[in-house]
Amino acid sequence: PQDASARTNIRDCSVDPPYLPPTATNTTARLAALRGTMRAHGVHAYIVPSMDAHMSEYIAERDSRLGWLTGFTGSAGTVVVTQDKAALWTDSRYWTQAERQLDCNWELQRTPWIESIGLWILEAVPVRGNVSLDPFLFSVDTWNSYSRALHGSGRTLLPIETNLVDQVWGDQRPPPASGKIYSLPAAFTGSSWQEKVAGIRQQMMQHIRRPTAVLLSGLEETAWLFNLRGDDIPYNPVFYSYTLLTNSSISLFVDKRRLAAAAQQSLQASCPGPLCVELWEYGQVRAHLQRYVQGNVTIWLGTEYTTYGLYSVIPQEKLLEDSYSPVMLAKAVKNTKEQELLRAAHVRDAVAVIQYLLWLEKMVPLGEVDEFSGARHIDALRRAQEHSHGPSFQSISASG
Repeated sequence: PQDASARTNIRDCSVDPPYLPPTATNTTARLAALRGTMRAHGVHAYIVPSMDAHMSEYIAERDSRLGWLTGFTGSAGTVVVTQDKAALWTDSRYWTQAERQLDCNWELQRTPWIESIGLWILEAVPVRGNVSLDPFLFSVDTWNSYSRALHGSGRTLLPIETNLVDQVWGDQRPPPASGKIYSLPAAFTGSSWQEKVAGIRQQMMQHIRRPTAVLLSGLEETAWLFNLRGDDIPYNPVFYSYTLLTNSSISLFVDKRRLAAAAQQSLQASCPGPLCVELWEYGQVRAHLQRYVQGNVTIWLGTEYTTYGLYSVIPQEKLLEDSYSPVMLAKAVKNTKEQELLRAAHVRDAVAVIQYLLWLEKMVPLGEVDEFSGARHIDALRRAQEHSHGPSFQSISASG
């Protein structure tokens, strides 16, 4: 009996016909469509990551290309598709989940390292074959790792700026975010955005290489710098954006129509001038960078959050690279007011947790609580607390 219940839970591709649990997604049509697009572009292998264009840990449905293509909904993974093979690499947290969600078109690879992905590609792709990816979905370091893995093998790493999964996904792809982008009330910020900008500019002036600009790609960097919030990604109060901050100008790349009136007023109160935030469309960042690097400039950026697609626009001699941008590091250091705000938030949260534990003591002996109802209850208790904007991730409320 144990075998039977295990079998209904995960796929079995060794029997004929293969056994698939009800949780598996049929991906045959999606793969066929992707392979057709790959042939049209002369691509022998296509790499699909689980990231968005900002290297976010959590992503919006619209950016869940790997999830749509495979049916696998874990938060970390890499996919490679060739004309006759398809493989998913993920870490041990997700092996069981993958066996429940993948159909038999997919090989599950239990080693998440790029070296092992590279070896698989070398076996699956003939010499003189093209290995392609979207350069706006890979960090600089990840791009370099693939480049090293294929170096001297006779295979070409070919960036394609049209995302092939998006082409196949078509109008089934979820629409872009449309919620309002709003200013955080002054009571909840450690300092004004103008003070934060001044602090970063001071770091630029004091740096031995005197960078003329800082490029921000991480979504929380721009949100922190301007004291703005949004809800583009579930559980994360951020919005799609880039920032280019120079000594004398500030360019924010964002969907302008979504800025709340008060937020736009705050950003543009000092126009024209060095504290005037110029608003550009989100999609214009690359063209803007290309124009900017024509001059005698140096751009400071953090490679952890910058995609290869943007990085490759900047000539090497005009780059100042760190793992993290000065904004990411400034954001990590909390001032006295921010520390007080954090403590107060934790006190409010602790009240909800204590209420929950009390409720559990009453309800568990009655046999009326499971993990799902428990999670719903603690979410409701937190929502009842002042200033609650929802949980920071899906509640993991219990075990067993």
